[in-house]
Parts: sequence; C-alpha cells; structure tokens
Amino acid sequence: MNGSRWACWIALPVLLALWAVVALVVQTPLLPSPAAVLETFWQAVQSGELPEHLLVTLRRVLFSFALAMTLGTLLGVWMGRSRLANALLNPVLVLFLNLPALVTIILLYVWFGLEEAAAVLAVVVNKVPNVAVTVREGARSLDPKLEQMARVYGFSRWQRVVDVWLPQLFPYLMAATRGGLALIWKIVLVVELLGRSDGIGFQLHMAFQVFDVASILAYSLAFIAVVQLIELALLQPLDRRASAWREAGVRHA
Repeated sequence: MNGSRWACWIALPVLLALWAVVALVVQTPLLPSPAAVLETFWQAVQSGELPEHLLVTLRRVLFSFALAMTLGTLLGVWMGRSRLANALLNPVLVLFLNLPALVTIILLYVWFGLEEAAAVLAVVVNKVPNVAVTVREGARSLDPKLEQMARVYGFSRWQRVVDVWLPQLFPYLMAATRGGLALIWKIVLVVELLGRSDGIGFQLHMAFQVFDVASILAYSLAFIAVVQLIELALLQPLDRRASAWREAGVRHA
C-alpha cells in the first residue's frame, strides 16, 4: 500500500522531467516546456481569464452532474426493481448508450440553438444512461432478506430507502459518481468548444485557432487539477466509506 502511494509521487516528477528534456531537445513552439506553460498559466490567472472560464466550466460540470446522477439513479432503481420497466426501457437505454456524444451535442444545438439549456441537456442525455445501467445492477442485487426484515418491522418507504436500499446501493452510486465525473467534464469541454462563448472548452478552441499549445496545456492542466482535487477531497473519502460498509457486511454475514 505504501509503495503504491509513493509511486505516484515518483512517476509525476519523472514525467515532468521527461517533458522538459524532450521540449529542450526539439525546440519547437508546438511542444512548450513546463516553464513556458507555467508562465502562460500565471499570466492567464493574473488577467482573470483563467479563473473566470474555469468557474464557468465547473458550474456546468456540477449542474449537469447533479442532474444526470439524480435522473440516472431514479431510472436505474426503477428498472432494477420492475421487470416491466426494464423490458420497456432497456432498448431505449441501449440506444442512448451507443449514441455518440458528438451526435447528441450537434442535434441539440441544431434543434434548440446555441443556448445554455441545450448545452447542459446534451451533457445530461449522454450521462444518464451510464448512471442508470450501473444503479440498475445495484437495485437488482438488493438483499431480499433485508426487505423482509423492513416489512416485519414496519419500515416506512422513506426508512426503507435510507436504511435498507441506500447502504446497499452506495458502492454502485460511487462507481457511477467516479465514472460520471470523469466523463461529464470531457463532454462539457466538447459542448463549449462547439457552441459556447465561454468556458475552458471555448478557450481551448481559441488557442487551437492560433496553435497556442502553451495555452491549451495551461487551461487543460488547470481543470484537470480541479477535478483531481475533487477526487482526493470528496470521492476517495466516500469510496473508503463504501469499502468500510462492504467489509462490515462481510464480518456480520
């Protein structure tokens, strides 16, 4: 365990040093050095452009994520607990799972215009099926003995959801959360690149027009750092909680 933790702190500096060496050897604007990217990053921070666009993208990511997780969880539980609902909705779910995100984005922009609502809806439509599939498997695996216990003790519907269903679904919700966050921010960047006038994706598009690789890397790494911070500060502690619940369940079994 300790070795795997130290590996991260070794690999990243090695990668950074390799990047610096290659940039020094090739000497091309298409591969700026880490120092050049850092300078571009700092200039964007001082001008206020990077914080402004970063917050816009983060707002879209969090709003789309919350909406997709809510709708996907409700749909997944419904399909997992109802054979009829699963039979009716599974073909539609498979269709949207295989529909490319780019197609969805383009269609919604064509139908509704280059509006914020269309941008958010495109992200949600692409993510809901993934959440639903994951949560559906969790809903199918709910322990029937715990259901019987809840009925015997007269649990209300709310108590059944909070005390019986949620602990069992928690690992599946965590899997959907981690995968969802990784997917949604990538889709948001494409949405911004194609049809918004602000956000990290828009800035990447502008930098691409003039082959400004330093700006592309600066904006990309800034947002990656924010997502990684969310992973370390929020998702990993929640994941450890899910693991502790599973281990407790095994000991009590």
